[in-house]
Amino acid sequence: MTTTSSGLSPAELQKAARDHLWLHFTRMGGYADSDVPIIVRGEGCYLEDSNGKRYLDALAGLFAVQIGYSYGDEVGEAAAAQMRELPFYTNWSYAHPRAIELAAEVARLAPGDLNRVFFVSGGSEAVEAAWKLARQYYSARGEYRAGLARIPATPGDPPTRVDAERAESLAGERRWKAISRNVAYHGTTMGALSINGIPALRTPFEPLVPEVLHVRNTNRYHRPTEETEAEFTSFLLDELEQTIEAAGPDTVAMVMMEPVQNAGGAFTPPEGYWRGVREICDRYEILLCADEVITGFGRLGAWFGSERYDIRPDLVTCAKGLSSAYASIGAVIATDKVMEPFLEGPRMYTHGITFGGHPVQAAIALKNLEIMQREKIVEHVHEQQDAVRAQLAQLLELPIVGDLRGTGFFYALELVKNKETRETFSDEECERLLRGFLTPRMFDAGLICRADDRGDPVIQISPPLIAGKAEFDELVGILGEVLTEAWQRI
Repeated sequence: MTTTSSGLSPAELQKAARDHLWLHFTRMGGYADSDVPIIVRGEGCYLEDSNGKRYLDALAGLFAVQIGYSYGDEVGEAAAAQMRELPFYTNWSYAHPRAIELAAEVARLAPGDLNRVFFVSGGSEAVEAAWKLARQYYSARGEYRAGLARIPATPGDPPTRVDAERAESLAGERRWKAISRNVAYHGTTMGALSINGIPALRTPFEPLVPEVLHVRNTNRYHRPTEETEAEFTSFLLDELEQTIEAAGPDTVAMVMMEPVQNAGGAFTPPEGYWRGVREICDRYEILLCADEVITGFGRLGAWFGSERYDIRPDLVTCAKGLSSAYASIGAVIATDKVMEPFLEGPRMYTHGITFGGHPVQAAIALKNLEIMQREKIVEHVHEQQDAVRAQLAQLLELPIVGDLRGTGFFYALELVKNKETRETFSDEECERLLRGFLTPRMFDAGLICRADDRGDPVIQISPPLIAGKAEFDELVGILGEVLTEAWQRI
């Protein structure tokens, strides 16, 4: 009988899991008559369950484990050293060395003047913090500009009435609305959930935080075949601008979008899209936030997707890859422009997280970034991404696979009933295909992938960034067999 490091047998673990553990985003009733999958070990790109079965993790946990599962000893030593030195202190009005060092390193890796780092405990918290910061930025900016307006043009002269009136109007500046994209996932807290563009996730918790608007995402697969890429870009940008105008430009605080959208299946941007989004945000003085909880730290073949697509955001949210998920840590990275109003007088960003920038979490994240640079992980993704796409493109020969999209080590296969018409599956068919067959069948075959229907049905592929040709060959082989079986069942 196999035992685990906890000393419990697989049967004892199963009983404890059924009696006490509540899994996330999981239909718990599905385990009434079947075992809960219990993962007990990891090595490289592979996982092992409590029964000794091995799996290729083609999802990197949840798009998170950049360096794979073999660095536990090295990362653990960094955590233990920090535990001995300082096991905890908060970042509320105090600092400690690891948070300072990590903030400096993240700022160094981030593009442009993204120089200020506000730590949180994960991705949803990062999104929540970014929206709160965007809202407060405008009132702080108004107070800051009002202070400047009160300064006479000529030193020594008294403020004029015009100065006073302008200062009063600036001081009252306030914006609160956010804009994101359809089918986009941005987190689970009430604020982050409100920014989500996935109705099925939002509806159970309504009413949510009001005044979030959603525009079309960059999924081109179901657009008219005669539409050019330039026309698609123009269409998307026109809609974004019209949405801002309809909302009232002086009420919109933030546009939040992922460099490559995850939910719906790795939607990449068309040429000119991000340049246009940046120009529109500049025109209306709206903060642009790149949600890089998934795309940050190498997944797209650059340290940040914002660098790859020259997004030049005012804010970046990140988490997952910051520590390769070896610790729960996230951050909002802000430009000097966003920080400026908070640097003078009594103004402050009135938000905080007890564990944000926790010294042990920060030490782990620093070690992760050290490993990624030492092992040239980001360079590996950049160099291998074309070969990876070519390997995955073999699956386009299957009749059930309509589209392959993505970049770096971040891809999705869209499944269709008819490749010529691009006809998709009904909700009932998706339920049978994805959850009734594909998910358990992939797992049985030793592959952890994600079959998802938030939008059209897709298989999401996002392995650890250390994956090589052998792992992708194995992935393609298993998916080829499983998707062929799925087609025969339709």
